[in-house]
Formats: sequence, structure tokens, C-alpha cells
Amino acid sequence: MEVIICPDAERVGEIAAAKVAQIANRVGPRVVLGVATGSSPLALYARLADRVRAGTLDLSEASAFALDEYVGLPVTHPESYHDTIRRTVTEPLGLEPSRVHVPNGQATGVDLELAGPRYEEAIKAAGGVDVQILGIGGNGHVGFNEPTSSLSSRTRLKTLAAQTRQDNARFFNDNIDEVPTQCLTQGLGTILDARNAVLVANGEGKAAAIAAMVEGPVTSMCPASVLQLHPHATIVVDEAAASRLTMSDYFKLAYASLPPWQRLDV
Repeated sequence: MEVIICPDAERVGEIAAAKVAQIANRVGPRVVLGVATGSSPLALYARLADRVRAGTLDLSEASAFALDEYVGLPVTHPESYHDTIRRTVTEPLGLEPSRVHVPNGQATGVDLELAGPRYEEAIKAAGGVDVQILGIGGNGHVGFNEPTSSLSSRTRLKTLAAQTRQDNARFFNDNIDEVPTQCLTQGLGTILDARNAVLVANGEGKAAAIAAMVEGPVTSMCPASVLQLHPHATIVVDEAAASRLTMSDYFKLAYASLPPWQRLDV
């Protein structure tokens, strides 16, 4: 696990975008992206869009798979992840909409039960995810894998924790009653299958979760800690999110000691 500590949220976006672009350019035009919603990756997407406009990154043949989706929200609802991904990822990055996939939160009955396995099949058919972009919840969740999620879980139906719904209420007029109670989410095992993972986090509110993920034990009580098992996970955080790391000085030294061709800020 590589941990990069940046001075502020803007720099987090720049460094994380540089990492994603580096992987995408290495893989080639048919790169498969894993994309997350929430506020943390927005600066990353904005900086990737800058690269697309500048002509240094071409994603016109790329595919993308969203981490998760609420169950029961119409796809046209502004807080559905179908619509959020369209606004923040598909259009700014110039992706072909037909190659951008989001779990089917509109499914019901048997189709809802099958939505997870079908999503897994679609990822496999695309050749797997080359780089998975991630945020982290205050309780350590990634995707909507809440604490106690199986570390080998696959895409499936989940019930949202009370804290997650409260955290997300800000997107629903601060009304928790409007936040759906269930979701479809990629599993932790699915996330581990991605060839690379790039997680971003900003602010003091994420500090405890970042410390547990990076320095704590691998445990289902902090689902993000499963990234300790990933061979190519890059964690990009600002000073506030890194404030509870006991090894922060070491992480800064390790990054500063990299040769220039391995650094993302030169």
C-alpha cells in the first residue's frame, strides 16, 4: 500500500488524477475504469477532464463500472448514481455512454437478486477493472460495503448503515427519510480483483477511518482495510485526513525518496 499525503484537497485531486492517467495511458485506449461517487473523487475527475481537454488522455474507447447504486431511485433522480456518474464522469471525461455501467437499482424481485451476479459477469466480460477509484466512508466503508461485510464479498444487495444514510442526507435536502435504505454494491472481493486501486480522502472527518484502514488490522469492521491485501493500492489523502496516522512522517519520506520517474508531482 502506497500512502501519499498532500497539503490540501486540491492537490489530492491532482496527484490521484496523475496516478489514474498514468495507468490509463499504460493500459491503452480500452482501459476499464472503476468509478466512485461522493464528494471525495470530484477533484480527481475534474483534473482527469483537464487532461482529456488538453489531449494528454484519451478515454473515448474506455469502459467504466460504477461501484454502487441506490435501490428504488429512478435513474433520472439527480442523486441516483446513474445520473451522478453521467454528470461527473461520463460527460466530462468524454466516455461513450453505452460503455458506462451502473448496477441496476431499478430491478425488483428475482431480477434484483440476479442484478449482482449479472454485474459481476459484465465486469468479467470487459476484461476486469484496470484501475478502481475509491472514496471511504466515516465508518470505513468502501462502495457500500458496511462494517461486517465479508472480505471476499461480490456485487450484491446491501442495507445501508444508519451513519451512511445520515452522512448522505446532505445530498437529499438534509432529510434522512429521503435516503434509500438499500443499495447494490460491488463487493470487497470484487474491488480486490481490480488490477490497481486509487483511494482518495479529505478532511478530519475521514481521519479515523484512514488510520484504521492503513495502520489497523485487516478486519470486516473497517471494510477498507482489505486494501492492505491489494498489491497495487495507492492512498492519496490531505493532511487533515492523515492526521491520525502514526507513520505519516515515514509515508512522506518514502514518497519523497522515490526517483523522479516514479513520482506523480514532477
